[in-house]
Amino acid sequence: MDHRVAVTSRSFSKHPVLRQALLERYPRTTFNDSGASLRGADLIAFLKGHDKAITALEPLDAALFDALPELRVVGKYGVGLDMIDLEAMADRGVKLGWTAGVNRRAVSELVVALLLSLFRRLPQSLSLVANGEWRQVIGRQLSGRTIGIIGLGHVGKDLATLLGAFGCRVMAHDIRTDDAFCARHAVEMTDLQTLLNDSEAVSIHLPLDDATRGMIGREQLAALADGAILVNTARGGIVDEAALTDELRAGRIAAAAFDVFAVEPPADDALTGLPNFLATPHIGGSTEEAVLAMGLAAIDGLDNAGDPRAVALP
Repeated sequence: MDHRVAVTSRSFSKHPVLRQALLERYPRTTFNDSGASLRGADLIAFLKGHDKAITALEPLDAALFDALPELRVVGKYGVGLDMIDLEAMADRGVKLGWTAGVNRRAVSELVVALLLSLFRRLPQSLSLVANGEWRQVIGRQLSGRTIGIIGLGHVGKDLATLLGAFGCRVMAHDIRTDDAFCARHAVEMTDLQTLLNDSEAVSIHLPLDDATRGMIGREQLAALADGAILVNTARGGIVDEAALTDELRAGRIAAAAFDVFAVEPPADDALTGLPNFLATPHIGGSTEEAVLAMGLAAIDGLDNAGDPRAVALP
């Protein structure tokens, strides 16, 4: 069969190596060369007439699958699946090609960079110099700190190994336990309350679903130790941003850094404008190495797809 493939992702479409690799396998490919952010009717129109697609952050819901009966396979570019209605996809017989964890090192390195920046108070130092001031800003070292990891999946595990090089005590909370990994890397599995109480910094590595949406709310933020640091490079919507804004303004939580937000870009600067908050524009997987790995995995997914519910299982 002479398959027709549509690539909705802008970054994939402008990547010369990924374009060439896909065209060698699927010559009849339509790329998103306009650079448009595709949603709703525009997304349906772009995908029309294609039986396979590579998508990224575009929402794929029941209405879209109903409007595109010819679409039979989706290769997922990136690691999150919260933008896809997996049940609707499976019910309509559309297959999913997806590889978990291909960007783990890119994300875990970003977390380390954010932790170092906040412990050493680099944003404050940079701001002082930019404004013509020259004085020492006293920070803290990451080495030897107690770091809590919420979600010990691909990224959480990789982060734990990196933190080991800093001599950190690593605590983790997850619904599953990998005893062999924890023993090998001295990771202490614990309940969420204990992790929040005892950690000097907490990093979130969870998917966004009904169980995790709003999981870190006012009660959980209040449980964080005084002077703690919070980092979220997973998904927006897991943390109550309004509650975090209040905690940061009060100075009880020392600092926070987010790469992801409930609305992207953030609708206002109530949180992002705070001096003890560091924001990056969803760059967790934005390294040359990760982009290439995610793109090649998505291409392979076009040929190695399966039932979405089975593919999405850990």
